[in-house]
Amino acid sequence: MDLIRTLCSFESRAAGTDAERRAASWLATRLSAGGRRVEVEPTYVHPRYGLVHAGHCVLGLAGSLLATVQPAIGFAIVLATAVSMYLDLNYRAYLLRRLFFRRASQNVVSPGKRSDAAARIFLCAHYDAVRAGAAFSPRQAARWARLSARLSIPVGPFRVLFWSLALLLPIIGARMAGLESNLIAFLQLPPTLVLMVGAFLLTGSELSDVAPGANDNASGVATVLSVAEELDTEPPANLDVCVLLVGGEGSLQEGMRSFVRAHRAALDRETTYFVSVDTVGQGTVRFETGAGWIITYDLDRRLVQLCAAIATADHENTDRYQARSVVHGYAGDSMPARIAGYPATTISCGNDLNQGAGRDAWNDTPDRIDKAALDRAHGFALELVRALDRDIGRRTPR
Repeated sequence: MDLIRTLCSFESRAAGTDAERRAASWLATRLSAGGRRVEVEPTYVHPRYGLVHAGHCVLGLAGSLLATVQPAIGFAIVLATAVSMYLDLNYRAYLLRRLFFRRASQNVVSPGKRSDAAARIFLCAHYDAVRAGAAFSPRQAARWARLSARLSIPVGPFRVLFWSLALLLPIIGARMAGLESNLIAFLQLPPTLVLMVGAFLLTGSELSDVAPGANDNASGVATVLSVAEELDTEPPANLDVCVLLVGGEGSLQEGMRSFVRAHRAALDRETTYFVSVDTVGQGTVRFETGAGWIITYDLDRRLVQLCAAIATADHENTDRYQARSVVHGYAGDSMPARIAGYPATTISCGNDLNQGAGRDAWNDTPDRIDKAALDRAHGFALELVRALDRDIGRRTPR
């Protein structure tokens, strides 16, 4: 709790800000004081991701309107916009985002003490805070969660926006083929309105203040450091335990994306694991089996199996964690690692709708943190590392 309060004292620590830099420096000093080697790796982020995707919405809206008189030009604009949005949200390449300014950020990396171990695990959490806009408010998050439960498929805001763009393509294609009718105009209207609303909400989000970020994600940072300290006291036999505290999560995981790209040549995909801890200050334990901004990517099968085994054993005993699996319609810091081919998953806490309380909220303050939730997340993450250590020991030849 002291760490959470101190981290929240760096007010407005959004991606690319001086407050984020000072928070990173403080975390590096704290890790060094605990006897760990620390490296602060500079990177660059585009902090105004909301304006980037509001731009995608505006371009899609313009293409849809232009298609009523010039279908070919409208189709080209919508297609280019959809490609840009897809590449951006799947961490492949930046097109429209490159037109926006960059800011310096940094990742705090603490290598493990056993470089000769059979495998390596990165315990990850982001230390920056995000803007508390209406588009991502707790009320909106609850609506997305209820909609996902009702449809039995993961739903998220960027999925709705991207698939609205994608839906416009066959409709405008029909106009290009000369199929003009009231039905075509009727079908074109809903996705066009969705893009219009998306542009307003995303712009409004960028005008909002930065959340205090106690649950999202000072709670994750505190848990990662707590677990790492315990593992330093009793080191795993087969795992090199590294700590990775990333900035730039509030610009859609740019900090983690940068780390993975910078180190992918040195990190073996078969023996390097990423476990992200995010929003664990309220609720009961959840472990991700799938996530993604546009489409759902399955997370690492072996890590998920180990999480499920821990949850099953716990259900049969004290049911301390009340853990269960979850599939999200959005993504966290485990996703850039997963897309790059590394085994990854995320541990979080949530309510009955699998919603992390306080996420992106102006009232996400330290006094709302539940110490019991922190304890559950700490215990579950520690058990996962121990279980992975035993599993690697069984599979590694003597």
